[in-house]
Amino acid sequence: MDATANLGWRILQAVWRRRDEQGRAELEAAVQDAAEAPDDADAAAAVRQQIKRSLREDAELLAELARVLPAGGETVHVTASGERSIAAKTITTAVTGDNTTIRP
Repeated sequence: MDATANLGWRILQAVWRRRDEQGRAELEAAVQDAAEAPDDADAAAAVRQQIKRSLREDAELLAELARVLPAGGETVHVTASGERSIAAKTITTAVTGDNTTIRP
């Protein structure tokens, strides 16, 4: 699981823990819809709305997540130098060779 997915999972867990049975059912339905249609922007927006509602209604949750999330406005400097160089804050897969085959 990459860093972004891990952070998303932690946010969902925090929201889940603080919801009642009905709230958990609503969140579960939204996440299930998004998982079944990963390219559906509306499904993703429904999950975001669930999270935003929780943050508006629960100041403690907001504070908890503020401690977990990276600081806003963080400046990252990345430099790549030289032939076939790669530079990024995070990289999942990078290939710079000729005639490379990537297999799962």
